Formats: sequence, C-alpha cells, structure tokens
Amino acid sequence: MPKAQPVDVPPGHDVRRCDAALARAFEFLGKRWNGMILGTLAAGPSGFAELRRALDPITDSVLSDRLSELASAGLVSREITDTRPPGVSYALTPAGQALTPVLGELSTWASDHLIPKCPSGEAC
Repeated sequence: MPKAQPVDVPPGHDVRRCDAALARAFEFLGKRWNGMILGTLAAGPSGFAELRRALDPITDSVLSDRLSELASAGLVSREITDTRPPGVSYALTPAGQALTPVLGELSTWASDHLIPKCPSGEAC
C-alpha cells in the first residue's frame, strides 16, 4: 500500500526526489563553515584575511579548503587583485547570490526558534 503524502504536497510531486535534493543541499551547506562563509560574502566581496577575522575562530587551512569547495561548486568566485603585494578577493557568484534569501530565512528562523548559545557553548 503506498504511503499517503502530506496535504500540502502538490499532486504529482515526488517527495523522494525533493528529499534527495534537500539531502544534497544540507550535505553541502551543513558542512561546518560553508553557510557562514556564504552569509559573510552576501555583504560583498572580501579578502582572505577579512573573511578569517569575520569568521573567527576558523583556521587558515579550513577557510582555504572551504573556499576551494565553494568555488568548485560554483558558489564563490576567486579573483587575484592587482595590488602590491597581490591579494585575492572572494565574492558570491550568481548561484551563490541565489542562496542569500534562503540564508536570511534560516537566520530569521534560528533567531525565532533556537535558544542562543553563550561563547561557552551553553544556553544563555
């Protein structure tokens, strides 16, 4: 006997397909720091050191790895600046910019429904 679908699922919508898409999205965005990096870049392009300061306590190696992953996924662009010494600027691509409303909604939801944590990791 087939499972009954929730009332708000449009007729013909394959819930398993949606679940697979959500699983892929959260597998990627749920990786520690990825969402925070995207959220920080939503304010505009940043250099590596600026990102590191904004995301403290992220390590240089983790930030470098995550930026490479986000660039490979087409969400972040990396541009070498014409300065002395040469620098690197990171920015959201159009695909990364498409995530900013979702990240904003997640932030609002977290503020409304999750108990804030103090720096010690305990609930405040």
